[in-house]
Amino acid sequence: MLVPSSFDYAVVRVVPRVERGEFINAGVIVFCLEQRFLAARVQVNEARLKALWPELDVELVRKHLEAIPKIAAGDASAGPIARLTQRERFHWLVSPRSTMIQVSPAHSGLCGEPGATLEELSRRFLDVG
Repeated sequence: MLVPSSFDYAVVRVVPRVERGEFINAGVIVFCLEQRFLAARVQVNEARLKALWPELDVELVRKHLEAIPKIAAGDASAGPIARLTQRERFHWLVSPRSTMIQVSPAHSGLCGEPGATLEELSRRFLDVG
């Protein structure tokens, strides 16, 4: 039987027009220090983004979102941030921003397997089937 571990997660949001405060969920970041797990899943729903801001550069948004899982994984192609420790990368990823790509406050919970938790949160917040 798996002993539950504490984990933290945040939802990544695209806020096409920061001044309006409207957003679309575009990713989930999960961090479980005890199990040395940090991973993220992102998705771009172009139709929903264009509904909020028709002039939005979706490819630019996609490029920035795709960097998040690479940073979480410590992928060297993500630049110097990816060389930080898992804890430092998580805190960097979830730090508040006033840009088009933002994150929710971090939330905590308990999980047996953080990879399965990432999948469940992705289904819940990203409409991933």
